Amino acid sequence: MGKTTTMLNALTIDLEDWYHPELVRSQLTLAEQEALVEQSTQPLLDLLREGNVKATFFIVGQVAQRHPRLIEALAAEGHELACHGMSHRPLWEMTPEEFRAELEDFDRVISAVVPGADIVGFRAPTFSLDNRTRWALDVLAEFGYKYDASLFPMRTPLYGMDGCPLMPYHPSKEDLARPDDHGALIEFPMSVWTGAGLRLPVSGGFYLRAMPFSLVRLCLRQIAAQRPVVIYVHPWEANPYTPRLQLPFWARLATYYNIGAVLPRLRTLLKVFPFAPMRIVLEELGELKG
Repeated sequence: MGKTTTMLNALTIDLEDWYHPELVRSQLTLAEQEALVEQSTQPLLDLLREGNVKATFFIVGQVAQRHPRLIEALAAEGHELACHGMSHRPLWEMTPEEFRAELEDFDRVISAVVPGADIVGFRAPTFSLDNRTRWALDVLAEFGYKYDASLFPMRTPLYGMDGCPLMPYHPSKEDLARPDDHGALIEFPMSVWTGAGLRLPVSGGFYLRAMPFSLVRLCLRQIAAQRPVVIYVHPWEANPYTPRLQLPFWARLATYYNIGAVLPRLRTLLKVFPFAPMRIVLEELGELKG
């Protein structure tokens, strides 16, 4: 099967454990948080090796702290290491000072595990960047981050923001939906399909699991003809043994529906689209220096 385009697309993996997602973490005590992230990540790493593909791993600092050998392996295999916060708390639960403390803790942990690691990318847990939390971009710039991948460019019941550009851009500090060439960071929004005035999320997570895969591929092909695609997945979505909690119906659906479909669907996408770490895609676009 030939590649659909020659344009590089960004493959990203949010390296978190099964108990980190927003709809799950509040339901568990610390004693109930059995670590499964190494078991869940291994099939993804095998798939990437099989396809000779490198990805960006947005790492939760707690995972790096508890599983340093996993992070060492990612670095040794040439994947990009990026930040997904220290505790997976969304931005809207933190003050700027608390966010700074999280970034300091993350830097300390990663520096101990992979000395000299050059971390330039950030993704907020639960895509929690919007105009309420736009202060986070200034904090990220203080810490030397170059790009952010937290913006979901449509409103959903849990996150997202309408009216944002779909290509990588420099957002204004006053309104994230407005480009500003003088903005300190580059924003790489999640991929959504557009048509008839609508936006349809197709780039990963629940949407990749729940939507008909033929529709997902069609939408991604149309997006890739215009701009780079972003795909995001979580290790716990690739593990059929991820524990299921008795969550409310909609939360259970969003979190667990069609777990097990991620690996075969991702395998197909790797055959159709050329993928690289997000940093490399931004360099190819001329948005970052190599």
